[in-house]
Amino acid sequence: MITNEKTEKVRGWFTGRLPAEWTAAAPEVTVDREEITVVLTTGDVELADASEAETAEARAGRAKAFREDTRERRIAIAREAEHRFDRKVSWAVRVGDRTELFTHVAAPAMTRLRQPERVVLDTLVDAGVARSRAEALAWCVKLVGQHENDWLAELREAMTAVADVRGKGPSA
Repeated sequence: MITNEKTEKVRGWFTGRLPAEWTAAAPEVTVDREEITVVLTTGDVELADASEAETAEARAGRAKAFREDTRERRIAIAREAEHRFDRKVSWAVRVGDRTELFTHVAAPAMTRLRQPERVVLDTLVDAGVARSRAEALAWCVKLVGQHENDWLAELREAMTAVADVRGKGPSA
């Protein structure tokens, strides 16, 4: 269980460790059992009278340049963090309304599904929404995450609060 305290420690370490010129805002840090994802926000592109397509491409270009220009330092910082927190580090950059994930962990999730759940996944595969049951399951998880974000956030808060209280209690 990832507690608020653990997440705050990781976020604090990255906030102190990252070069100030990399961020226009504090880094967004997400922690789970396998991975730490750090989303850095850079300044948006400023184009006068630009179309949406031009602005989108300018943001894509800025994200690509940021990725290339910071690669060596990000790798060094990631190695330090991986050693310190025993998790892989993934990076993303946000430019305006565009967020681009550079690297990430694709962790396997083992599950046993009954026929009704398998039929749902197979329907998504047969319809061309997904190429495999695994991809269909990932699609379903993303969809639930998008539509139930507030409820999931409340649930995570409650779980971390319980873990924090449990951690402060007497040892067994």
